Amino acid sequence: MLALAALFAITAVLYASVGFAGGSTYNALLALAGVDHRVFPIVALVCNLIVAVGGTLGFARAGLVPWRKALPLLVLSVPAAWIGGMLPVSRHLFLALLGSSLLVAGVLLLLQPEREMAERRATIVGPAVAAPLGLLSGIVGIGGGIFLAPVLHLVGWDKARRVAATASIFILANSLAGLGGQLTKVAAHPELIRAAASYWPLALAVLVGGQIGSRAGVQLLPPAWLRRMTALLILYVSVRILWQVWGG
Repeated sequence: MLALAALFAITAVLYASVGFAGGSTYNALLALAGVDHRVFPIVALVCNLIVAVGGTLGFARAGLVPWRKALPLLVLSVPAAWIGGMLPVSRHLFLALLGSSLLVAGVLLLLQPEREMAERRATIVGPAVAAPLGLLSGIVGIGGGIFLAPVLHLVGWDKARRVAATASIFILANSLAGLGGQLTKVAAHPELIRAAASYWPLALAVLVGGQIGSRAGVQLLPPAWLRRMTALLILYVSVRILWQVWGG
């Protein structure tokens, strides 16, 4: 548990530094540790919420959340995330979805423009991807911001910091909805809830790591380097998981 908590803290530092919460890698670490696939989405989403709350509050206080543009994304994604969390999936399918989604997320992060794109009028891209990302987020226990942010950057949806703020609130809302769906799914199995609760040290680890990442992480390395490090970490764990699914 100590080694896993250290990895969770490091993950939280990296992700919080670039405006994400880390749910995708929390899930991957728990999968590689052999944790029951019915349990680790709950653990990952709780950890996601802890990191995302801090990020969202910071962006909101700074007035960076474009509420009018972000609200349609939340309206479309949150119900889908709840439904996704309720869907029962086998371990094989769960890991296949998780590994594939991580692979896509890593590639999207690497493709994200280094320079800020010119802001364009809001397109249909954001609302079009919101519900599918919400559904996927609920199924695999992530917030979905790691997919949303690169897409919004690529289409010039808004300025970089406002995209980051939108991704943060997207992660928070969908993590909460996905957790609700996951808890509904396991409500008849209190032993799974007790098993998830036994991983409380991981929540403490991401609380500390998230604070470090959001406050000091960007001062240690340029944001572009942090994003590349995060992308490489995601790609590494995605290959490990897909190898477990298809080659192990």
